[in-house]
Amino acid sequence: MIDVVFFGGYDPDYPRNAVLRRGLELNGVRVSECRVQPGRRFWRRYPALVRLWLGLQKTPPSPLRFLFVPEFAQKDVPLARLLARLAARRVVFDPLASRYETKILDWRRKPEGSPSALWNRAIDRRAFRYSDILIADTEAHKKYYCREFGVEPRRVAVIPVGFDDRIFSKELGSIPAAVPDAEAPFIVLFFGSFLPLHGVDGVVEAARLVSEADTSVRFHFIGSGQTLDLVRSLTEKYRLGNIGFEGWLSQLELAERVARTADVCLGVFGRTEKADRVVPHKVFQSMALGKPVITARTPAAGELFMDRRDILFCRKEEPRDLAEAILELKRDLALRARIARNGRELVWRKYQPAALGAVLKETLLKAAEFAGRAHVG
Repeated sequence: MIDVVFFGGYDPDYPRNAVLRRGLELNGVRVSECRVQPGRRFWRRYPALVRLWLGLQKTPPSPLRFLFVPEFAQKDVPLARLLARLAARRVVFDPLASRYETKILDWRRKPEGSPSALWNRAIDRRAFRYSDILIADTEAHKKYYCREFGVEPRRVAVIPVGFDDRIFSKELGSIPAAVPDAEAPFIVLFFGSFLPLHGVDGVVEAARLVSEADTSVRFHFIGSGQTLDLVRSLTEKYRLGNIGFEGWLSQLELAERVARTADVCLGVFGRTEKADRVVPHKVFQSMALGKPVITARTPAAGELFMDRRDILFCRKEEPRDLAEAILELKRDLALRARIARNGRELVWRKYQPAALGAVLKETLLKAAEFAGRAHVG
C-alpha cells in the first residue's frame, strides 16, 4: 500500500489538489492530510504543521511513504523535506506554477532582476531542489522548470490539471443549453480569476468585432481578479451592450451555470510567457460538460488537444481571429457539435481523477523503485 500525506498550508477545495487526492484514493492509495489554512506566516504555520505531523505518526505507515506538498506551497517544502528525512519518506511537490513566473513574469509586480524577483526565484529554486519528485501540469512547464531552475528531467512528471468529476459530472453535462427559440442569444462564456494570462481584455476586443457582425452573440464573464477593472473600462469605452458580468460562484453553481447556459466556453488568450505553458482548469471543466472550447494556440494546449477535432484554436494576441472563431462555431452547428462531443470524450477518458490518479500512482511506484536501486547500488 502506498501512503501519501498531503502537507502544508493549502486550500483543500482548490481543484488541482482535490482532483489528485480523489484520483489517488480511487487507485487504492491511502491518503491523509497534515494541513493548516493558507496565508499564515511561517513562524505560526511551521509549529502547527509539526504538531499535526506528530499526531499522524500514531498510524502505522506503509512501506511506500510520501509527503505531497500541493500547489503554491513552495515555502512548506523545506519543512516537508526535514520531516520526510526523519520518517524515511520522499517529498513530492506540485507547484502548479513558480512564484517567480507568476509574480514577476505574469503579474509584473516587480521588475526582473529586482530584489523581489531574485527572492522569489530563490524560493522556487530551493523548493524544487528539496523535492524528490516535481509535478508539472504540461510538458512546456516541465521544460521551463528544467531550463530555468536546473531540475533534472527524470525528477519531473507531467500530470495535467484535469477536472473534478463529482462537480463537473456526466449527469450535469447531459443537460442541454436552454434554447427556447431561434432568436435566443448565443452565449459565449468566460469564467476565471481575470489573470493576465487569461487575456480577457483581448476577449473584449473580440466582442466588439463580433457585435458588428452578429448582435445575437452575447458574452458573459464570471469571476473577478487583477484585470477586471481594465476589462470593465474597455467595455464602457466601446459602449458594448453584448457583455455581462457576474461575480464568483461556488464550484457547484458554476458547473450548473456552464451546463445550462453556455454555447461556447473560452480558455486563455494572454500575451504573457506563462500563457504558453498552462492549460487551466476551465478548459477541462468546460469540455467535461460537453461544451466546445476556444483557446489560443499555445505549446501547452497543442500537447493535449487537436485543433478542430476536440477544441478550436485561434491565434494569440489577435482578437479578430477569436471573433471569427466564435462566429464560425455559431454558424456551423455540425462543427460545434463535433468539437463538443470529441472534447468531452477525450477528457472523460484521460483527464478525470481516476485516470490522473493512476498516472500519479505509477510515478510514485517508479520513484520508489529507482530509490531502491540507488540504495542497493
